[in-house]
Parts: sequence; structure tokens; C-alpha cells
Amino acid sequence: MVGVTKGVGLEQIQEAISAGLNHLGENRVQEAREKIFHIQNVRWHMVGHLQSNKAKEAVRLFHFIHSVDSLPLAQEIEKGATLFGKEVPVLLQINLQGKSAPFGVPPESADALVKEISRLKHLKLSGLMTIAPLSEDPGKTRPYFRRLWGLKETLEEENSSLALHTLSMGMSQDFEIAVEEGANVVRIGRAIFEKK
Repeated sequence: MVGVTKGVGLEQIQEAISAGLNHLGENRVQEAREKIFHIQNVRWHMVGHLQSNKAKEAVRLFHFIHSVDSLPLAQEIEKGATLFGKEVPVLLQINLQGKSAPFGVPPESADALVKEISRLKHLKLSGLMTIAPLSEDPGKTRPYFRRLWGLKETLEEENSSLALHTLSMGMSQDFEIAVEEGANVVRIGRAIFEKK
């Protein structure tokens, strides 16, 4: 479980860590900077859209990047990883919503991008990520999660050396369905940090 700390103060984050949370996620590099300076005893995940010009700093700050959706972005992460001498685990963000979603690679383009990323020495492609559409009925997200699982299986069949161990899908409103459909990373913000 990655606790998404967008808009959450340090005191509240520390409370969650005291309760056992040890993976935290941020949507923006600039908001993460101060939090990561103060909180270093956890693993930090970049879960929001990452701009190429922020890639080097993201490599410096984060342990894991969930939102790689283009070759130019992957190449910028590679440059940062080379500079800092580290291997960066990344996830390929898949857009299963079509034109209604601004970010992510279309499923039909995933195989070509997987092959390109696999050539980058400092990136470790660990799995896939998607964002399902918001719905008052969480059950409507199930087909999106099922499609991501199917795409994972297809990519592994077509690329024998590929092992996509991580499926990052599901948020506060639909994480239970995501887990039923194969998620092993869920990104939870509101359900952890919102005051009841």
C-alpha cells in the first residue's frame, strides 16, 4: 500500500508512519521535495505525471517511479540515473480510458515502448500502472483492472525476458476491486488521510 500524501502535512504523515505505513507517494516533485527532506525512513513513490524536465530531480528524490509513459521521459530518467549512479525501478503507465485521460501510453503502443525501455541500462521495468475512471459505482472500474492484467500477461508472453511483477492499480474508492483483479500495489490517499 502506497499512502498518497498530496496536500497532507508532515504531522499527519508521521502519524501514518507510526501506524505502520512505510511506502509514501507524491504526485508532484516540488511538493515531495520538502516532505522527503523531513521524512527519509520510508520508500517514496512518484505516482503522478512526471514532466521530462523534472526527471533528474525525481530520480534523486524517489525510490520508484510509477508514471513512465513515453520514450523521451524514460531517456531523461536514464540520464538522471546515470548521473546519480543508481538503478531506478519504473512502471509503464497505461492509458485504458482513451482520449478522456491525458496521460499514459495506449495499450497498443506498450510493446514497442517496453522494448525501448528494456535497452536502458539504469531503468528496471518492474510492471504496469493505470488509473481507472472515477465512478460512483466502483464495480465499473473492474474491466479496466482486468484489461491491465491481460496486457501484463500479453507483454510477458511477447518478451520472454520480461517479468512484470508489479501491478499498480486501484485508489481509495476502488482498491478492493483492483486487488481482486491482481493489483499488488494500491495508491491510497483519501481513505488514509481524510478526516472522518
